Formats: sequence, C-alpha cells, structure tokens
Amino acid sequence: MTPGPRIPEVTGDLGDGTYRNPVLAADWSDPDVVRVGGDFYLTASSFGRAPGLPLLHSRDLVNWTLAGHALERLVPEGAFTGPRHDRGVWAPSLRHHDGRFWIFWGDPDHGVFQVNAPSVEGPWSEPHLVKEGLGLIDACPLWDEETGEAYLVHGWAKSRAGFNNRLTGHRMRPDGTGVHGEGRTLVDADLIPGWFTLEGPKLYRHEGRFWILAPAGGVATGWQGAFRADSFFGPYEERIVLSQGDTDVNGPHQGGWVRTGAGEDWFLHFQQTGAHGRLVHLQPMRWDADGWPVLGDDGSPVRVHRKPALPPAPVSRPAVDDAFPGGAFGPQWQWTANPRADWVRSHGGKGLRLACVRTGRAGDLRSVPHVLTQRLPAGARTVEVRLRLESDAPGARAGLVVLGDAYAWIGLERGEDGGVLLVHRFAPGNADRERDAARARPAGAGEVLLRIEVTADARCRFSYDAGAGPVRLGPEFAATPWRWVGALLGLFAAAPEGEGHAGTGVFDDFRTTAAAP
Repeated sequence: MTPGPRIPEVTGDLGDGTYRNPVLAADWSDPDVVRVGGDFYLTASSFGRAPGLPLLHSRDLVNWTLAGHALERLVPEGAFTGPRHDRGVWAPSLRHHDGRFWIFWGDPDHGVFQVNAPSVEGPWSEPHLVKEGLGLIDACPLWDEETGEAYLVHGWAKSRAGFNNRLTGHRMRPDGTGVHGEGRTLVDADLIPGWFTLEGPKLYRHEGRFWILAPAGGVATGWQGAFRADSFFGPYEERIVLSQGDTDVNGPHQGGWVRTGAGEDWFLHFQQTGAHGRLVHLQPMRWDADGWPVLGDDGSPVRVHRKPALPPAPVSRPAVDDAFPGGAFGPQWQWTANPRADWVRSHGGKGLRLACVRTGRAGDLRSVPHVLTQRLPAGARTVEVRLRLESDAPGARAGLVVLGDAYAWIGLERGEDGGVLLVHRFAPGNADRERDAARARPAGAGEVLLRIEVTADARCRFSYDAGAGPVRLGPEFAATPWRWVGALLGLFAAAPEGEGHAGTGVFDDFRTTAAAP
C-alpha cells in the first residue's frame, strides 16, 4: 500500500477499512495494552506528572478515548512536591487477572509498585510497594493460568543501579503484594553480541512457552526483541522481530501484544519523534513456522494497513480541547507535580480559575509544580485560549506555555504601575531564568485571546488578539522535549512571594485547530 502522510491530524482511521500510523499522534510513551471482552485498554508512562497512569479505551485498536487515570497522586508524596519530570512512573504494564485490572510499574528511585481495581473506572487501590530498590524499572507481572504460579520481570536503570541491559525475574505472590527472594537474571544482553540498552519487558505465556517481548538499542534507533524459554528462569533464546528497515519509522519498539476475540494478533509500540514525543503505532502480528512472532510487514513497520477485523467504532482520539465546564478541567490535563487543592478556585461561573500561586521560582516554569499541562499533539495546528487576569498584585501573571527543556509563553502580567501588560518570554535549555522574547505592551482591560501556531516540525509562532485582530509577538520558538517526554502545552498562574491571596488567571475555551492541508 502507498504510505499516507507522516502524521494524522485527528486519528489513524482512514474511513475505508484501513488505518494510518501513528494511531495515537501524541506522546503516549511506553504503551501497554490488554483486552477484556470486546474492549481494549491502554496505559502509558506518566513520569512525574499527576494524575498518573492514563487509561485509554478502544473498541478497534485504532480509535481511542481517554477514560481517566489510575494514580491520583504520585508516591511517595514527599518526593513529588516539585517537578520531577524524568522520574516517577516508568513503563507500566496493564493486565487483567481474577476479575481485576492490575498496573505494575517501576520507579527508579523507589522500586516496583502496583495498583488494582475491579474496573477501569475504579476505585483503584492505593499504590502498593511490591519490591523496594534503586534502579528497578519497567516491571511486568504474569499469572500462569496453567500452574497457578505468579511471576514478575523488570529491567534496570544504570543511573541508579550502576548497570543495565539485563532483565531480572522473580516468583511473585499470587496476590501481587510481593516477590520471593532476590530473583535471578533471565536475560543478560551484555552476553548477546550487538545488543545494548535492553529494557521494557512484557511477559506472556504462549503455546507452552514463556515469552518476553522487550526493546533494545535505545529509543531513537533501537528494535523490538522477542525471547522465549520452556521455563520461566530460562534459558532464553532471542530474535529481533521489528526494526526500522528501509522505512522512516525510527526505533520502532517498546509496547504490548494483544489478541482480539477473533484470534488476530496485534502489537502497539512507540516511535520517538523529538518535540512531539513518543507516538503510538499499531502493527499486525503473526507467528512463523518456527513459532516466532513476526511484526509489521515481515519485521518492518507498516504505515498503512487494513484495520483489525472488529466491529466498526466511531472515529475518535483522546480529548485535547476543553471548555472547562463548571470551572473544571478534563482528564487530558496533568500537573507537573502532586497538586494542592487551592491551585484551582471553585466557582459557578465560566472558565478555569487558576490561583496566582505565590512563589520565588516564577521566573522558571520548569521548576514550579502548579503548571497544568497536556501533551502537544503532533501535526501542524493552532492552539488558542482566552485569558483574563483578575489580580491586583504587582508581578502576578498567567499564560499559555510550550514547556520542555526550553520553553516559551505568552500571557498577561500586572505591572508595578497597576496596568496589565501583554508579555512574551522564553527560557533556553541552559538557562535557569526566563527572559523577554518581545517588549511588553499594554493589554488594556486585561483580557486577551492567546494563540500559538505550531508547525509540523514543532516550531511555534506566538500571537494575541485583544479585539482588533491577531498581532504576532516575538520570534519563532522551536519546541524541545524534556528528558523522556515530548513538549507539553501548559496553563499557569503565578505571583511573586508575599502575603495574601494574589488573584487568579481565568482561562476559557481552550482549543486546537489542525492546519489546512
């Protein structure tokens, strides 16, 4: 088939019985998937953002909606009072066992955790520490229905453990509350010529064998590996089952295998794309004559393919736009740390009211926890939100930000003379404070429509409309990822340190519009 455009604007569903990758054109990093009846559920890494462990739902593996989150607050809570964007929830695994949903993940600074619930809607249990330790990441459980045994496998973060490139296995308590002993090395990829950075294992039972699907080679240039053994503790033999080949899908790996009710096999994985993060692709999967999985088109990623043989589903994608009904925000938004209740002002009127949180770090938005963020969707588009600053505190500000290792924002600030200014500021990746990207200008009544035009390669042009039409402000800004994650869109309100309530920033009608082809 002839490949379609590189990035879909809304969904991968082409409407003619085929789909185009990516099926999730935003940063849903390290996806894992499970089927329960006719429903498919997906979770992904959320690192240091709260709530964590997003839960997506689909009926056809192509069209997805965001159902909510399984982790309301990051634990241990004291470790996430401020931004820790490269820590927290790494590469979770989603399973369904004994009538319950289970999610296991590794936090490299604390150990392996799990939560569970009778349904995706919850209630989800409090996080339980399954195994404590530094460097334990990418955990995945298996309940062996044939023997009644339970197992756990995980990888290692070299930054904490001093080594990586190996997978460790444990016998696990059937109730998922702990493991027996220190475990054993299942795969040491230092002993496999050409393999490095082996991580992200997903554990399965198939045709009497134990299977581990695990990526290696790094997120930008790596591949997907498969390992199989007759017993859990090995020995395992390996094979590369998906790699870039002559396609433009770099580093295709790290995801999960799922079988439909009709017996079709599919594999969901990510592709690293810089500022837009890790986009999710769907690959067909079959088994060859020797019993090995074959992903994509004989081991190379597909761009366009027939959809899974499943009942038709409505065209959909996870929500991005938000009208903030009743002053609340939708599940697509996450804070950059565990939130406080007083960051959002409840009210019966229109718009989201964010408190201008007093802080001595307002000059670096990467270091404050009260930025409300969501993923930057891939593809060329315009982002808009209306803002009103309701504050008399000098230096109080609110705005719309593109947040990454470097960031830029546009918004309103209360000047020292009491007037409201339209400001545009940015911070390079190597600076600890932001600087002006354009000269501040009077904002009149203190209400404005903020706009960012984002190109397909994540270059951002900022403008505003105070009622007389759009006005471009400042130079073009190239969005950058953070470590492990793509750039984020964010809303914030802040004020300098001081006494008393500093007012609010009122945001209304957040929307994105895809650029005309």
